[in-house]
Amino acid sequence: MPSWIERVIWWQVFPLGFVGAEPEAMGEAPIVHRLGHIQAWLDYAVELGATGLALGPVFAASTHGYDTIDPFRIDPRLGDTADLVALIEAAHARGLRVLLDGVFNHVGRDHPAFVEVLEQGPQAPRAAWFRLSWPRGTDPGTAPDYACFEGHRQLVTLNHDAHAVADHVVSIMTHWLALGVDGWRLDAAYAVSRRFWFDVLARVRSLHPDAYIVGEVIHGDYAAIVRDTGMDAVTQYELWKAIWSALNDRNLFELAHALDRHNGFLDAFAPLTFVGNHDVTRIASRLADARHLPHALAILLVCGGTPSIYAGDEQAFRGVKEDRIGGDDAIRPAFPDTPAGLAPYGWPIYSLHQALTALRRRHPWLHRARTRTLHLTNEQLVLAVGDETQHLLLALNLSEAGTLLPSPDARTVAAGEASLEAAGTPEARASLAPHGWAILTV
Repeated sequence: MPSWIERVIWWQVFPLGFVGAEPEAMGEAPIVHRLGHIQAWLDYAVELGATGLALGPVFAASTHGYDTIDPFRIDPRLGDTADLVALIEAAHARGLRVLLDGVFNHVGRDHPAFVEVLEQGPQAPRAAWFRLSWPRGTDPGTAPDYACFEGHRQLVTLNHDAHAVADHVVSIMTHWLALGVDGWRLDAAYAVSRRFWFDVLARVRSLHPDAYIVGEVIHGDYAAIVRDTGMDAVTQYELWKAIWSALNDRNLFELAHALDRHNGFLDAFAPLTFVGNHDVTRIASRLADARHLPHALAILLVCGGTPSIYAGDEQAFRGVKEDRIGGDDAIRPAFPDTPAGLAPYGWPIYSLHQALTALRRRHPWLHRARTRTLHLTNEQLVLAVGDETQHLLLALNLSEAGTLLPSPDARTVAAGEASLEAAGTPEARASLAPHGWAILTV
């Protein structure tokens, strides 16, 4: 893992939605230079406390960006290569690393290699790129059956046993790394064989050893996937689910259990942690009680891993993901031209993010910090977060009543609200209001 990742807090942007691009590419439509819209928000990201910009799909695609048709060309709805390079340079000038989203499990049905197959049949030069069968004949123009991603016929799965596909992915990754990108998110990494990733990533790292690679993995043996593929990290969906579920059910045993598993992952790698992203209902909509939004943010920004904040969550944007065509629209909205166009009611949550990111940046060792449960009931939890030499305490109360929680050696309140009794002693206790929380120094 590159050393620079230890200090990164990603601000994740879904570009096509953020800039208000058309939902579908329109053939030979002219290039519209919209990436400057994101560039206008970089100072906002820095003031938030972010140190990295994680971009969703930016390559030429037919619709939502995950149906790529040319990974060497910027989607004309966003701009061109010069626009992306300008965005990268502007981000770097502000100390922001840049992560790109690589869709290497599948391509869009309009990808030229698949169009060749439809037009030329099995003799197409790149037919081996795909998993095809021809039950209706092999004449040119006959459509084959083909493997697709999770039943989506517009997303044609690549044949990852083909050497040409591995060569193609290596060339894409190294091309954009050479232009200044700092790393890659591997979309649907869980759907691709570990052997493929091991080969590809070894070749990429031979040219770009300082690149950060994180795979989208929803479930499975996270540590084994990292070990077998050469990725630096995977997405921590287990912890994401436990955070909102435990808060909604007022069952902090679920969170404590997930954090124990998280400790095990941290022994092997530092997961990418989040409470929101472009694929899930926004955290402000997911939580049953808005008073628990600060609790979710405190967990994210104190616990080990590399945290990612989905653009808009820092303003308590709402949006529910639905399982239908267009069901992602509510969680991928257009943003105003500048932060000045945001509604006023989101800024207190932005300020809370600032306080928590500032705390994390003061304690960079939190990147690999483990948690230890000091006190646990359904509605109260006290965690020691750190290692043998340094740690903080995180105290949570989900109850309708105030509570007094054991907080050994706590000296001051670093974030949140609490009053301390016997501060600095093993008998120290923190008094929390109903639905209160606090991060305490020791």
